[in-house]
Amino acid sequence: MLLHNIPPKPAYFRVKIWRRLQGLGAVAVKNAAYVLPRNEQALEDLSWVCRAIEEGGGEAVLCEARFIDGLDEAGLRALFDAARDGDYAAIAEEARTLAEASAEDEAEAGLRRLRRRFDQVAAIDFFQAEGRAAADAALAGLEGRMKRRQAGPAAAPGKAGDKPAGRVWVTRASVYVDRIASAWLIRRFVDPKARFKFVAERSYLPNPDELRFDMYDAEFTHEGDLCTFEVLRQRFAPADPALAQLAEIVHDIDLKDGKFQRAEAGGLAQMMTGICAATNDDDERLKRGAELCETLYRSFGGGALPRGTKR
Repeated sequence: MLLHNIPPKPAYFRVKIWRRLQGLGAVAVKNAAYVLPRNEQALEDLSWVCRAIEEGGGEAVLCEARFIDGLDEAGLRALFDAARDGDYAAIAEEARTLAEASAEDEAEAGLRRLRRRFDQVAAIDFFQAEGRAAADAALAGLEGRMKRRQAGPAAAPGKAGDKPAGRVWVTRASVYVDRIASAWLIRRFVDPKARFKFVAERSYLPNPDELRFDMYDAEFTHEGDLCTFEVLRQRFAPADPALAQLAEIVHDIDLKDGKFQRAEAGGLAQMMTGICAATNDDDERLKRGAELCETLYRSFGGGALPRGTKR
């Protein structure tokens, strides 16, 4: 916790310190009392802020704090999440505006700027605020629109000849609902012999024979307000009504926008959370999650498994 007393003049100095604290992701619990989660980087960052305040004629104290009354841990984390949700909402709104822009150069420059801003916000998103998924989806949607503009008209979706066969499908490690369900859809409807590979998103360069899903610059990822599962369904199985119902549930869990208000979303999310709590092995998560997806798909009247397809 940083406690400070800054002289009222010059006014720009107070603004300078405030902006610096905002850049670090600190939140105010009281006037002139800012907090960060305790770690070595936060200690170093706030120490430099203390020094800057003192050099500017103010006073500053840096301490470790444990709240006993008036603010509990959940309330404190909510302050951090609210701050980041506001940042993510601004990014998502600007991405949606840029997606409608007719000038390709403007959209491309805006996308680069928003991606940098997203990375900056993500770096200080200490507790994984809910708004992150919506902002990431809006940026992916902007990227998708730009690709379609550059590539021209897309091939008709769902043709059997368009389906990959025996490919390596790459996605981000630590899979959760959208990636688990998408992997099930890929093996169930697209590529029965698919193999899956889990990587760190930003540092990975794909091999020529690999297809990526639900990650930055992937062949299959969020587009506009569609999650990756919905994109894959529209591309490869648009006429399956049971799959459409499952897609609505995955959308509500992944994007958290309540678009479809599916009653099943809470139950599936809870079970997926349980799977992820039980194992860190991504292959095992896919295996257990596929059983849930298949069961739910069958409950909506989904058809029999194609011959030779593995669950």
